[in-house]
Amino acid sequence: MFNRQFKRTIAPIAAVLILCLTVGAQIAPVEKVDLEMMKKIREEGLERSQVMDTLSWLTDVVGQRLTGSPGMKAANEWTKERLTKYGLVNAKVEPWGTFGRGWSFDKVSIHVTEPTSFPVIGYPKAWTPGTNGPVVGEVIFANIQTEADFEKYKGKLKGAIVLSQPVRTVNAWFKAPGSRATDEELLRLANAEPPTGQPQRGGPPQGNPDQINQMMQARAIAGKRAEFLKSEGAAVIVDYSRVGDGGTVFVQGGGSQSADAPIGLPAITIAVEHYNRIIRILDKGIKVKMEVDIKAQFHNQDLNAYNTVAEIPGTDKKDELVMLGGHMDSWHGGTGATDNAAGVSVAMEAVRILKALGVQPRRTIRIALWSGEEEGLLGSRGYVANHFASRPAPAGGQQRGAGGGGGFGGPQGPLTIKPDYDKFSVYFNLDNGTGKIRGVYLQGNEAARPIFRAWLSPFKDLGASTITINNTGGTDHQAFDGVGLPGFQFIQDEVEYSTRTHHSNMDVYDRIQADDMKQAATIMAAFVYNAAMREDKFPRKPMPGGQQAAR
Repeated sequence: MFNRQFKRTIAPIAAVLILCLTVGAQIAPVEKVDLEMMKKIREEGLERSQVMDTLSWLTDVVGQRLTGSPGMKAANEWTKERLTKYGLVNAKVEPWGTFGRGWSFDKVSIHVTEPTSFPVIGYPKAWTPGTNGPVVGEVIFANIQTEADFEKYKGKLKGAIVLSQPVRTVNAWFKAPGSRATDEELLRLANAEPPTGQPQRGGPPQGNPDQINQMMQARAIAGKRAEFLKSEGAAVIVDYSRVGDGGTVFVQGGGSQSADAPIGLPAITIAVEHYNRIIRILDKGIKVKMEVDIKAQFHNQDLNAYNTVAEIPGTDKKDELVMLGGHMDSWHGGTGATDNAAGVSVAMEAVRILKALGVQPRRTIRIALWSGEEEGLLGSRGYVANHFASRPAPAGGQQRGAGGGGGFGGPQGPLTIKPDYDKFSVYFNLDNGTGKIRGVYLQGNEAARPIFRAWLSPFKDLGASTITINNTGGTDHQAFDGVGLPGFQFIQDEVEYSTRTHHSNMDVYDRIQADDMKQAATIMAAFVYNAAMREDKFPRKPMPGGQQAAR
């Protein structure tokens, strides 16, 4: 009786289990990976790499690539020609919208001349004017931190070279500035909880209210200080970077690229050790004189900015699109090697690998090399708005391209969808320096996990296996993610990115790790190949509640 009853009970259960397994298999099929092709990609990418030669052309020959500058335009043309040489088609330099005036500098010479002479390491700030020849002036420390401080310096700054910050303490480096992700750090990423928000960029500051208030007050004072110094007839403004020492100078902008914005004073950022030395001399009651010679120019002939794009055409799914890329623009203190000629060279090497292997992808593969990233992801957002989707700007805000700060954009209006939106599959980005790829951020897209797990499996021996549900922000994948398109950034080793190279005069070819670049290009090529060849387009995150698309 027990056995007969057991059979009557277990048979329906077994049927249900079989049905569940069958349905489960239909819902989540095993991701197919062509291991033979993965082997070929590895061989081409690791044994016959051209990635470092590409990097040298971009950094050593083309050089600094500030958006709107002659260097940026040269980079657009060179990358278009090189991609054509690889065999890609439809290579073009494509405008994404109005950027504003360009800026470049050809010369900077800074010396203290009295009471004793010594050269000073420093660079002009972007979008600030030159000096029209050498300027010699008395150095004055104008310690303006509050509204009350302005009165102290009225009538005292004409012709002066003005130091605008107090001394910054410089500590010894007891820990190496370069690092790789530890097993513990990668495990924390892998075990991260699903994100509750989206990374922000370009919006209101996030964090402690007191700190935000202090930051906003400091910004307001800085703006008034610049206007005050110009009205008082100061000759040059001098500061040091918030981080960096030992001759490393982190320098960005000091003016506006807007064509109708007023032009301020010449402004330089100098090595903190030299800055501190000058302050210490002044504190002893001894006068200091400095000579500054900057040759800089604005470029107003073309206010548009451009991306470089090129394609490997698809076959049976040629109307669908897989994209890869990185931003080509840089700051001007160095040659933009880790930020981001590294990512550009890796993406270019990835498509070179695929062309060298004679790959005929099912979907069209399109590489895009962006400009305007450093000013707010402008090139990628403009491209996404022109080709896929856009949103109205938030109330009181300025529309500077598609997407929001990091995800679907919070309280923004509805998406306006363009025809290619539904044909888009996925975008892969690289923009965290020279470090090897250690895995990938899911950007909150849990459906991507089993796909990426299968794609990373052949490269576990190269150190790439971590998958995290985390978001990451601050670069061009956000332009896609911000309008609901799958866009991903790889996890990379930090190496010296934050400590030494990011936006600094040391962001040069010699700080690049060749083996890391080869590994990254190989994995990028594999990801793009897999995305282009799989049966279905890449899965998308659900649109947040209340979000609607207008077509």
